[in-house]
Amino acid sequence: MVQSVARAIQILRVLGTAARGAGVTEVAERIGVAKPTAHALLRTLEAGQLVAQDHETGKYRLGPALLELGNAYLETHELRVRSVAWADGLAHRANEAVWVGVLSADHVLVVHHAFRPEGAVQILEVGAVIPWHTCALGKAIVAHLPETDRAALLRGPLAALTGATRTEPSALVQDLDGVRTTGYAVEDGEAAIGDAGIAAPVFDHTGDVVGAIGVIGPVERLLAEEARGGLAVAVRETARHLSRDLGAGRPATRRWVAAAS
Repeated sequence: MVQSVARAIQILRVLGTAARGAGVTEVAERIGVAKPTAHALLRTLEAGQLVAQDHETGKYRLGPALLELGNAYLETHELRVRSVAWADGLAHRANEAVWVGVLSADHVLVVHHAFRPEGAVQILEVGAVIPWHTCALGKAIVAHLPETDRAALLRGPLAALTGATRTEPSALVQDLDGVRTTGYAVEDGEAAIGDAGIAAPVFDHTGDVVGAIGVIGPVERLLAEEARGGLAVAVRETARHLSRDLGAGRPATRRWVAAAS
């Protein structure tokens, strides 16, 4: 690992959590280096527009080049690109908002968001990160990871976001087993009070899970007895079509669509 690059990454992560920016002293303390070293790194990042300095306060914030890189990531991410039409179709079929997510360390990163067609004002959630164990997208993905990867995530931090969040590995194992049996995952107020989700895994041409797609909405609408079954079918079918778009064959998807047939 190149130390200067690792430190630059640390600085970007520090600034990403500093709502009002951070000065050289704070950055130096947070990453454990001398002030001259932190200043030199910040000036280098500023030259590349990865950070920007407020000349009134002297504090640094994330810079505009990061947004350009983020947009480039989305535009070149195959799952996101191929999911746009399928997510829009699912949103109209279910009349619910649709998220597409990928696993990033122990969180799910939302890479696409199709608005609910008949909804009121909605906030675009692309770029949102959610702990994997609190959302349907995360459970749908992790249920189909290799056993070693799944076990490592279950041993990791499992913070409670609401009173309904499952933080016991044994309970999550049951959830993940259920996902592999039914072909879809359910979220019931575990990431945010009153919010629910139903999601299914998406596979690529190698048969590996690369993300998930699902509907998001209020608990009383998504998980109502008369709605849940139909939404689960719609989500599984869309995930199956998206997987085939990514080159997955029937053997790769048979594990999780069997319950739908």
